[in-house]
Amino acid sequence: MVRASSRLRKEMLDLLERDLEFRYAVAGYLGISEMLKRLDSLEENMTKLWENQNKLWEEVKSLREGQNKLWEEVKGIHASINRMSSTLERLTLSVEDEARSVIKHRIKQDLNIDMELDRVFVDSMEINIYGANKDLCVIGEATVRLGKNLIKELIDKIELLRKRRPDLLRDRVIKVIYTDYAVPEAVEAAKDNGIWLLRWDRDLTPLKVESMGKQ
Repeated sequence: MVRASSRLRKEMLDLLERDLEFRYAVAGYLGISEMLKRLDSLEENMTKLWENQNKLWEEVKSLREGQNKLWEEVKGIHASINRMSSTLERLTLSVEDEARSVIKHRIKQDLNIDMELDRVFVDSMEINIYGANKDLCVIGEATVRLGKNLIKELIDKIELLRKRRPDLLRDRVIKVIYTDYAVPEAVEAAKDNGIWLLRWDRDLTPLKVESMGKQ
């Protein structure tokens, strides 16, 4: 068996050496065989590439779906914010209207003075509640929840009126804040600054008329 194999190998080598056509045939076969192996390897690599590409497209699709869901959530949040802003605006306007109505009634009831109340603007600053009758003016704010900061804000607005619009001031003034709820610190600050603080059903600090000379 070994001798036959050796003899066959020797004959093959002799043929390759002597027979040019046979040599080309063997070379061609070997080349095709190598090409087929490479093609098989290339096909396998292409298959893996397509599989990876399909996985990538699935991931991209999942990301797009996630992005669409995120945009829907963002749109929902924007819609909620817009509704909240509209609700807050309506609530603020209703509180201001209620404040003017209650304060007007109380001034008539307690002081027997008719006072039309409205909002005024000084530059870009708004004063929620303003009215004047002869030598008395009312300057105030309306809010759902009163914190201490609004006390200082009202005092600052009166000072700004003194500097920019003294024509709106009178010899006497009622400083007032209308609210649904006031924190204890705000109530104390209102007392210290002579501000009439009231709800629709009761006073939190007494109504006080001050001379502008005391400001």
